[in-house]
Amino acid sequence: MKKIIVFASGSGTNAENIIKYFSNIEIAKVVSIFTNNASAKVIDRAKNHQIPVEIFSKNELLERNVLQKIQKIDPDLIVLAGFLLKFPENIIEQYPNKIINIHPALLPKYGGKGMYGMHIHRAIVNNKEKETGISIHYVNENYDEGGIIFQANVALTDEDTPETVAEKIHELEQTHFPEIIHKILEDSNSKI
Repeated sequence: MKKIIVFASGSGTNAENIIKYFSNIEIAKVVSIFTNNASAKVIDRAKNHQIPVEIFSKNELLERNVLQKIQKIDPDLIVLAGFLLKFPENIIEQYPNKIINIHPALLPKYGGKGMYGMHIHRAIVNNKEKETGISIHYVNENYDEGGIIFQANVALTDEDTPETVAEKIHELEQTHFPEIIHKILEDSNSKI
């Protein structure tokens, strides 16, 4: 069975969705949640599913501490699901094309440092975009610039607010993220 580690910084709805999805499929299992936020709701979600949690500081991420913990687990895939820190190069180098992220916009638009969550949704509404969506991509040394694996879009109207955009994005994330992870694990040598 393949092993997945999920990194998350906040509420953990995507992390929990991935946990639930793979609890019914024998191809893989979420074996650990890593978080940089000791008060993140993802911790409770993980504990509810008996998934071990690693809490670390930004310094521990940049040093070798987190890498060493990852190496002990020896994951087949590392999934960033609402993880807000820049992923360190020492981990990326050890796991090439084995680290993916979900971004709540259609990259390359609305990517980069500081572009996450409601910041993106507000910018999309302010710019009167006609569509938005999600991007699932490989992680490299730059924010949101790794190779795109999958995108899904949703139409917007003039009545959309940042909050309604967030709801539409959340729906796309919940539907597609676990399925794309599943496809990646089934065939780790090809892009979707």
